[in-house]
Amino acid sequence: MLSTVAFRGYRSLRDLVLPLGPLTVVTGANGTGKSSVYRALMLLADCGRGEVIGSLAREGGLQSVLWAGPEQTTGARRTGVTEGTTRTRPVSLELGFASDDLGYLVDLGLPQSSGFRSMFSRDPEIKREAVFAGPRLRPSSALVRRQGDYAEVADDTGRGFTELTRALPAHHSVLAEYAGALPELNAVRDRLRGWRFYDGFRVDAAAPARQPRVGTRTPVLSDDGADLAAALQTIIEVGHDDLARAVADAFDGATISVTDNDGLFELQLRQRGMLRALKPAELSDGTLRFLLWGAALFSPRPPSLMVLNEPETSLHPDLIPPLAAMICAAAANTQVVVVTHSGGMQERLAVADALTVELIKEWGETRVAGQTMLTAPPWDWGKR
Repeated sequence: MLSTVAFRGYRSLRDLVLPLGPLTVVTGANGTGKSSVYRALMLLADCGRGEVIGSLAREGGLQSVLWAGPEQTTGARRTGVTEGTTRTRPVSLELGFASDDLGYLVDLGLPQSSGFRSMFSRDPEIKREAVFAGPRLRPSSALVRRQGDYAEVADDTGRGFTELTRALPAHHSVLAEYAGALPELNAVRDRLRGWRFYDGFRVDAAAPARQPRVGTRTPVLSDDGADLAAALQTIIEVGHDDLARAVADAFDGATISVTDNDGLFELQLRQRGMLRALKPAELSDGTLRFLLWGAALFSPRPPSLMVLNEPETSLHPDLIPPLAAMICAAAANTQVVVVTHSGGMQERLAVADALTVELIKEWGETRVAGQTMLTAPPWDWGKR
């Protein structure tokens, strides 16, 4: 289980360290940085897939996502005036996590030289990476560390390091290049690759979830919900009764089933008082969205981490309690982070002992309400 995630230099996250529990609720007013936390977690996951450079490019490049304020904000808080400060650290975007076994840190920066006449001079470079044991990076806890194109691994004595490579490309992660050779790198890479993110679903008339699709066994719902019918049928055949109970509770005893028309799977919802089952095209937006969340949360293959961004969007208040119940049930099998500003959702999840992290913004910087140097989780960024 993750105990800490940390971000430095990303959008409004100048230097943010978040504690995590089995079920964590990240909340705050609009504009406090909740979406930035969600995106930063996705970037961290992309490091395991080898896609972080491309993801940053889709956000406009490294320069577009960097913290735009002064390196230190203590002067602004003291004087009430925001002014530039003398830079003491290199321009960088840093991401990391710590868990009950392994942790990971990556430092991305501006390229020094992309090659003669190269058109990729805006691509960020991976300046530094580290895999470590324990709650934070220390010289004694480092298992693998990388500086520029040089990477090394801790030796069997635990007191020194052995060279891994001197020619690691700046746009390649050590996780992708050497995971097959080192079990600790493989464990971190697979963990990051397994994280799942759901940021609402399309429910318009042309939404993928409303269209019949060729069905195959689907233990993991896709992020666009296109394989909803196959995912629901997989849950049904596994014998997961919690989903059926959640649907019945939310829609007055309704039941769901899946039809197979020449290999094309289609969802059906049967409600009390109706002479026939309703097809996806006939379902309301809120009903379809609730079923999508159910398929995601009751996955027969739970990930190590599932992140939900404002799952209550476009749902009637009456659906918040059953949705919260599904989230709590999922948290019994996987670590869940819920980003929300719904008071009703917060109250329901608080009953299940969720850890609530409230974000606030001061002088453009996202901070955790009430967090001090003494109460913040232990974390050390290290140096280039």
